[in-house]
Amino acid sequence: MKIELIKKIKRILGKDIIQLFYRSLFFLSDEKYVKFIYRLRMGKSLNLSAPKAFSEKLQWLKVYDHNPKYSKMADKISMRDYVSSTIGEGHTVPILGVWDSFDAIDFDSLPSSFVLKTNHDSGSYVICRDKNDLDYKKAKKKIEKSLKTNYYKVTREWQYKEIKRKVIAEVLLKDDGESLTDYKFFCFNGKPLFMYIEKESDDHPLQAIFDMDFNPLPFTMEDDKWEDKIIKPDNFSEMIDYAAKLSYSIPFLRVDMYVVNGVVYIGELTFYHYGGFVNFNPPAWDNTIGDQLDISYMIGDNK
Repeated sequence: MKIELIKKIKRILGKDIIQLFYRSLFFLSDEKYVKFIYRLRMGKSLNLSAPKAFSEKLQWLKVYDHNPKYSKMADKISMRDYVSSTIGEGHTVPILGVWDSFDAIDFDSLPSSFVLKTNHDSGSYVICRDKNDLDYKKAKKKIEKSLKTNYYKVTREWQYKEIKRKVIAEVLLKDDGESLTDYKFFCFNGKPLFMYIEKESDDHPLQAIFDMDFNPLPFTMEDDKWEDKIIKPDNFSEMIDYAAKLSYSIPFLRVDMYVVNGVVYIGELTFYHYGGFVNFNPPAWDNTIGDQLDISYMIGDNK
């Protein structure tokens, strides 16, 4: 009921109005801000003194764990250096160009298909399957809006705060004409525990959650369940190994991957799934997953 109410409010007010409201709270400290928004979105108080739930511990990490390397890992340009130095070359999506603004993009130099995105936020991308059919006005509006947005002010994910905003064009990955499957590995101190699998769809993304033995898990995170049969990729053991290496010594990291024509690509590194505002269904899984995220040694240092 609570999740459906939140979704209804989002539909009525619209994403832009909600984000404007979030940014209007700029005067609040990070701690006060996440406590207020957590109460608003999760329907309960946030315990930062002794966090237990997964969603609570992610908020604690947002406020207190400011490792300088996280900003470079969150930047969709510089993260490529981290990935290449950790698991080797050839596992990041090739970049076709980098620009300071939409108007600076050299579209003549781009192939027929590509992806446009900004390097400093989450979800702001434009998929171009045929340059002749691209709605440039719509694409410009989306990219310029992203460039003007300080993502930190919306979620208080501090690692996005100082990233110098750029527009990038990437190769559009295609796998024999099939829509891509995104494997999001949830890793805890270098140990991948489960995957949030997402597949592109014309209507809405399809989601499912599997453990590392490729068994479906009995919970969702706000989204619809994917009922179709999901086949374990041939590279699965390789993917687990990459996720472990990339998340080594990091309390929590979500490592997003694609498998295209037998090659594993790292799409993104995310420190706070859904900004840390994760509504589990059934709700008890928030604590169950939270038990796997050990930050006790960090809380002790922070007192």
